[in-house]
Amino acid sequence: METKWLEDFVSLAETRSFSRSAQLRHVTQPAFSRRIQSLEAWAGTDLVDRSSYPTRLTPAGKTLYEQSLEMLQALQSTRAMLRAHTAAAQDVIEFAVPHTLAFTFFPSWLSGLRETCGPIKSRLIALNVHDAVMRLVEGSCDLLIAYDHLAQPIQLDAERYEMLPLGRELLAPYVRPNEQGGPLYALPGTVGQPQPYLAYAPGAYLGRAVDQMLKQSKTPVHLDRVYETDMAEGLKAMALEGHGIAFLPSSAVRKEVRAKKLVSAGGGLETELDIRLYRARPQDPLKGKRAVQQFWNRLSETLASRPV
Repeated sequence: METKWLEDFVSLAETRSFSRSAQLRHVTQPAFSRRIQSLEAWAGTDLVDRSSYPTRLTPAGKTLYEQSLEMLQALQSTRAMLRAHTAAAQDVIEFAVPHTLAFTFFPSWLSGLRETCGPIKSRLIALNVHDAVMRLVEGSCDLLIAYDHLAQPIQLDAERYEMLPLGRELLAPYVRPNEQGGPLYALPGTVGQPQPYLAYAPGAYLGRAVDQMLKQSKTPVHLDRVYETDMAEGLKAMALEGHGIAFLPSSAVRKEVRAKKLVSAGGGLETELDIRLYRARPQDPLKGKRAVQQFWNRLSETLASRPV
């Protein structure tokens, strides 16, 4: 039996919806249903009454729900006590950050906080967006930094998690310049001559934002998908070599644009991404990691004092 099955089950008991819980747990609904079924197989009895809507728990399910809350709380408390044995761990803040933000936004953001928040001891865990979110949900990091976009909002329960806005940046098409300094390939392209497109792999977070942008474009965009990867840095490297057009966050190309190694591919296509910081709401601030609480408080005060 896996603890994430219990976390799934608690979510289902509280939302009374398989689809909503699947969203909150950042898995597909079929995968979420299989995990609930695995828990029922382990329990040896039905835990959910599937004949009703909204979803109801069986008597056995109600018993397991109460026990699950106690078990999960005990596990979290035990983990906190184990971490407390290492004094140095109390001073280190663990950040889960998607790869793109880890390479571009995070270093400069942390440098900019030295004056207001003081020196910070940090540990960076670079992952894809889904795994970074799951790190926070499973309690395997202190803070999560992530993009948020209308095409793929980060759906964390506001009652369990709190958020601070860190900024915004544009996602736009870039390409290597030609000898005259203009774009080597330009949007929107034509049916007879589609432009080479360096794309995000299916399922990549930024790829969904790009897909929505292309669908909403008033002018038809004609692209020939010649390469794909799930990392923006990989797309940037290919664009710098002149292989095609890549949609990249502004923080990822700031130096290259300034050095005129990359230019806009035109087409009037761009979309805005929010950059947000998340943490689990502390159940008992006095027992939480001191460094995290102090950092969160100072950052909250700094952001509140900035002009709107």
